[in-house]
Amino acid sequence: MKRILVGIPLILAVLTIASVAGSPQEATGLSRADAPATPSPAPSANEKVLLDFSSHKKGGSPFGNLIFDGAGNLYGTTSAGGYFNPNCPNGWCGAVFELTPTTSGKWKEIVLHDFAWGKSGSVPYSGLVFDSAGNLYGTTLEGGRGSCNYRACGVVFELTPTTAGKWQETVLYAFSGGDDGGSPRCQLVFDTAGNLYGTTLLGGSYGLGVVFELMPASSGTWKEKVLHSFTGGKDGGDVSGGLIFDEAGNLYGDTTRGGDSAACGGYGCGVVFKLTPMSHGKWKETVLYSFKGAKDGAMPSGSSLIFDSTGSLYGTTGGDAEGCGGYGGCGVVFKLSPRSDGGWKETVLHTFTGGADGALAGPALTLDSAGNVYGTAYNGGITNCAYGCGVAFKLTPTSNGKWKQIVLHSFTRGSDGGNPGSGLIFDAKGNLYGSSATGGADGWGVIFELTP
Repeated sequence: MKRILVGIPLILAVLTIASVAGSPQEATGLSRADAPATPSPAPSANEKVLLDFSSHKKGGSPFGNLIFDGAGNLYGTTSAGGYFNPNCPNGWCGAVFELTPTTSGKWKEIVLHDFAWGKSGSVPYSGLVFDSAGNLYGTTLEGGRGSCNYRACGVVFELTPTTAGKWQETVLYAFSGGDDGGSPRCQLVFDTAGNLYGTTLLGGSYGLGVVFELMPASSGTWKEKVLHSFTGGKDGGDVSGGLIFDEAGNLYGDTTRGGDSAACGGYGCGVVFKLTPMSHGKWKETVLYSFKGAKDGAMPSGSSLIFDSTGSLYGTTGGDAEGCGGYGGCGVVFKLSPRSDGGWKETVLHTFTGGADGALAGPALTLDSAGNVYGTAYNGGITNCAYGCGVAFKLTPTSNGKWKQIVLHSFTRGSDGGNPGSGLIFDAKGNLYGSSATGGADGWGVIFELTP
């Protein structure tokens, strides 16, 4: 059966995940009015589809980033497909999958876990992380307990391989939607002691999300500690992206709302923040940059920041000052560089037009060893979709200090996929891997490889 109902990623003023009738592009309605209605330039990378989610049993509509294991197998989540339950959006609760390369050059999918609503969680929108023992960890947006926008508030889960070849789920923590947070949409990160860190979109003391830590206890249970509860003021609010550590053990992330700007509907245009552990066990937040809603960008798009070798941070926003269908721009890719006085300087590497170059950059960027930046954009590109079917892109620094964008692939929402919701990752040979939320034989999305 052709799939026409899909989930929408967190973008711009859309601050909760919802399923709507029609395509994601029709739901977001984002296109820059002055963007030329021209086809995208010829791609500079060859695309190969590794998996077409042509059956709901395989999962569908992936948004989280993929990860590799040491043997070269890929792992990821899907926000739909898997187990059918009418309580889940569109009736599908999501899945965790593994892709294994075969000697024939094809890839074989194994569904490791189907979410089934209830206490086990449902609708995973984030990628996974391994521990040193080979167990997988992730979050679900819904399921568990509590009430967050009329849905249960999500869980943190662990998947453990068993001797029978199957994987067993353990719920490490179920959010209540109260002070502890609710609706996590982030990829988790470990510290060196084995504690997990992440963010929630909702909950907290002010209802605008938290940064949390989960600590394993000797009894096998996990204890949650809230490191910061966002107020929606200068400290930020509505956080959905993942976190990263620096070498000193400080955490970095961004928020969609809040900051010191009165723009963006009066809610603030988002911030990039740093959390520093203090001697008394608490964490101190420092705002590194507050977006103005001008050409500097607005409302970071649930991105996970990345560091380069010099200590600069890179990320994306869903808006800017140029206007994009009335929603406040098509977004930017930005760089934050530490200054000698302790402040941070922002540089916009690329402003999306909503045309052939894309719109609404994906939730994660990646760097190669030469300092080039790679990512995806959910909209823009080929115009046979209502607002463009999305692109995979590369940004290259030039000698004059500016950055040049190269479109690696412009999606058609056909067999090649459409509307990439994840970032890109490299294999050891320099090939790139990612996922699209739509396209494929039945519209459930694909897993793809891009070869330079």
